[in-house]
Amino acid sequence: MAQVISSSGAPQGRGLVATLRRRRWVRAVALSPVIARPGYWLATAVGLVWGGVLSRFRLRREGGMIVAPHCPRWAFGRGGTTIGAVYLTHDTISPAVLEHEAVHRAQWKKYGLAFIPLYINAGQDARTNRFEVAAGLKKGGYTR
Repeated sequence: MAQVISSSGAPQGRGLVATLRRRRWVRAVALSPVIARPGYWLATAVGLVWGGVLSRFRLRREGGMIVAPHCPRWAFGRGGTTIGAVYLTHDTISPAVLEHEAVHRAQWKKYGLAFIPLYINAGQDARTNRFEVAAGLKKGGYTR
C-alpha cells in the first residue's frame, strides 16, 4: 500500500490510527471516557473469561491488577499480557512487572478498545513502542 504524505509531512494511511491522527474530532470522540471506558470494561470482561478459563480460575488481585497466573505460555506474549485490568501470565509476577502492567491497565482505561490498534501501530520493538516506554522498559523486563 502506498503511503501518502500530508502537507504537514506526517504519513497519511488508512485505518483507525490514521483517522485519529488526521481528524481531531474523531480522536476526541473515540478517546472520550464515555466511549473508552466501556471498551476498557469489555476488555476486562474478556480478560477475566480468557484468563479465568486458562488459569483454572486461580485469579487473584495483586498490585492493583487482576492476575491470572499459571496460564499456558501460548496464551500471551513474552512474560505476560494485560487485557483491560487482567494480567495473564504463567509465572512472571514481581512488584516491578506488576507496576509495568498497571501502566498498561491505565492505558487500556484511557484508550479503551482503541488501545489495540494504537499499540500495534506503535510497533513490535518495545524500545520504540511508546506504550512500553511509558510503562518502563526496565520494569517490564525489556532491558538487562
